[in-house]
Amino acid sequence: MAYIWCIIAALRGDEGLMGTTQPGEKVTRFCAITFSAPADMDRVLDDVKARFGTAASSYGPVPFSAFTGYYAGEMGENLEKVYLTFAGLVDRDGLARAKLDTNEIEREYSANGRRTVNLDPGYLARDKLVLATTKDFFHRLYLADGIYAEVTLHYRQGRFRYFSWTYADYKEPAFLAFLEKARARLVGELRKK
Repeated sequence: MAYIWCIIAALRGDEGLMGTTQPGEKVTRFCAITFSAPADMDRVLDDVKARFGTAASSYGPVPFSAFTGYYAGEMGENLEKVYLTFAGLVDRDGLARAKLDTNEIEREYSANGRRTVNLDPGYLARDKLVLATTKDFFHRLYLADGIYAEVTLHYRQGRFRYFSWTYADYKEPAFLAFLEKARARLVGELRKK
């Protein structure tokens, strides 16, 4: 039936049959910081804020090693993690650059060829949390310069929902409550625009 309406519209000379590009809705920057040396945390936060701006909200630190042992070989045991959102709205197309910047910070804090901090930048949109990564997989899309994007959570029917690939710490009720508050702040800022 839709096909018939397209033909009728074309015969009438109606416009709008082909989609037009629109800029994506602005988003809030997000960054998760996993660290092994609490003494470095303040300096790392300063470096992240220098690149991303003022933190609007934070959650943690949480005992990240309780969720996974993935980083133990490189970063050690008893890792902690902090999650941040940043003030202001930004364009989505800066995500690859954000990951390249955070990789640079990770290198600055490396000791003996091992990271002491792991940074996961992303953005919070009205309908999803997107994280940047250097690792390709079937559910990740290539952005640029060796950086991929992953939709980690999606917002539907009044709450965040996760996927089979969503990391365990992002499924925690306390984290989801933090993110829902950040989303409410984002929606409020978008309404002002």
